[in-house]
Amino acid sequence: MITILWAVPGLTQEALPSWNDTAPRKAIVAFVERVTTHGSPNFVPEAERIATFDNDGTLWAEQPIYFQLAFALDRVKVLAPQHPEWKDKDPFASLLKGDVKGALAGGEAAIFEIVTVTHSGMTTEEFENIANDWITTAKHPVTGRLYSEMVYQPMLELLAYLRSNGFKTFIVSGGGIDFMRVFAERVYGIPPEQVVGSSGKLDFELRDGKPVLMKLPTFNFNDDKAGKPVGIQMHIGRRPIAAFGNSDGDLQMLEWARGGGGVRFALIVHHTDAEREWAYDRTSSIGRLDKALDAAQAEGWTVVDMKNDWKTVFPFGSK
Repeated sequence: MITILWAVPGLTQEALPSWNDTAPRKAIVAFVERVTTHGSPNFVPEAERIATFDNDGTLWAEQPIYFQLAFALDRVKVLAPQHPEWKDKDPFASLLKGDVKGALAGGEAAIFEIVTVTHSGMTTEEFENIANDWITTAKHPVTGRLYSEMVYQPMLELLAYLRSNGFKTFIVSGGGIDFMRVFAERVYGIPPEQVVGSSGKLDFELRDGKPVLMKLPTFNFNDDKAGKPVGIQMHIGRRPIAAFGNSDGDLQMLEWARGGGGVRFALIVHHTDAEREWAYDRTSSIGRLDKALDAAQAEGWTVVDMKNDWKTVFPFGSK
């Protein structure tokens, strides 16, 4: 059984034990000390200590495909008996033949169609139960570990370290808000109300006299790229003083955090460790890091070299 560090009393006393004592760790500690030291000109009141984190590729792994997409692909198989028409309709026909690459060849449109049909037509409570059953049983195709175990130990420590210093930590991700809320508190110590994500529309209904919220097959909000600062404003109402991401999808969130007054902090997790995790950046179809890497270098943001800056990657060791 894996112990989630944030949940264990007393383990947050040493700052970031799974981080090597390199520039990123020093930058994090220096930033936290600057904004939490009373009497300092850089002091930030606790109410304003907002830190936002991307999820995929920042808090947990995202290869070989985004984990929520893996969930959706599994749901297609479960729902297939109810949809005989899928046998002759892509992307579903390819999926049912085991051709995932062919199914996803349709790009964002194909993914959108898959996610729409697998995430709607049920109540929010029904979806929560389905997603919870999956996240507690489904296993990663490479490591054989539960997806919820594919979290980054150094980032769990970072979340705990920030919270122990009066920060409120939020997830701000392009992933589905209802999907992430199923596991965020258990895995990261981040409660549902501190999760910001993409969403479909909901509809209030009375079912047998009981009020329910139905998940509709209609897109509501895309919390990715330029949508992230919008989502932050809508859900949080404060500009973060620290933001953490790993891809071009996080660029605007990092820019938004750094664009405020006072001391600000922006960090990018750079996937450089092909042995313990995966190595990818500018040309990857998953978690592409290109423009944001250039921006980090130009603006002086902190960049974590996973291979050199982390003592360990996952709580269970290497993949």
